[in-house]
Amino acid sequence: PQLELDTFNGSAWIGIVPFVMSNTRPRFSPVAMPDFPELNVRTYVTHRGKPGIYFFSLDAASRLLVRGGRTFASLPYYHATMRATVDEHGWTRYASRRTHANAPPAQWVARYRPNGTVTFARPGTIEHVLTERYCFYSVTPAGDALRCDVHHAPWPLQPAEGETETDTMLDQINLIRPATPPLLHFVHRLDVRIWWPAPAS
Repeated sequence: PQLELDTFNGSAWIGIVPFVMSNTRPRFSPVAMPDFPELNVRTYVTHRGKPGIYFFSLDAASRLLVRGGRTFASLPYYHATMRATVDEHGWTRYASRRTHANAPPAQWVARYRPNGTVTFARPGTIEHVLTERYCFYSVTPAGDALRCDVHHAPWPLQPAEGETETDTMLDQINLIRPATPPLLHFVHRLDVRIWWPAPAS
């Protein structure tokens, strides 16, 4: 209730976003964490007119990030066994199975690859609404909304194709997958900076 759904043409959207975190480190630190996969389930919201992202879950193969995200940003991070590999045809094979204690089960196994050229989202398009977001929100156990500001260049989007073998990521939030086909995009790389969480007000 602290946040408002941000819709496009009257519809709210859910994103399932698999990726690999690389060169992750605190600012000004020369030491980076080892690379690891992460899988987000998110929707799109506003708070006092500022658009952002709200995460239903963040599964990661880094216990350090899971603990830090839950402790300092009130984010629903869960530890998972994960693997991401790329074959000679450009397919990314991605598998995630949640192993976090006392957490709702969730599993995602799929493969995907880009099948078009890079473009940048134009204002007013669904691609722009889903990608040009520069903060994310969380809510503390006490009910206070937090905001983390982020900075990144516009997403270099490519159309993509994919095949899903197992997907229970929406079961954990009691949502039924819509009958419409998913909108798929691929990004080869996106550099992101994240600021410390602060009260959203």
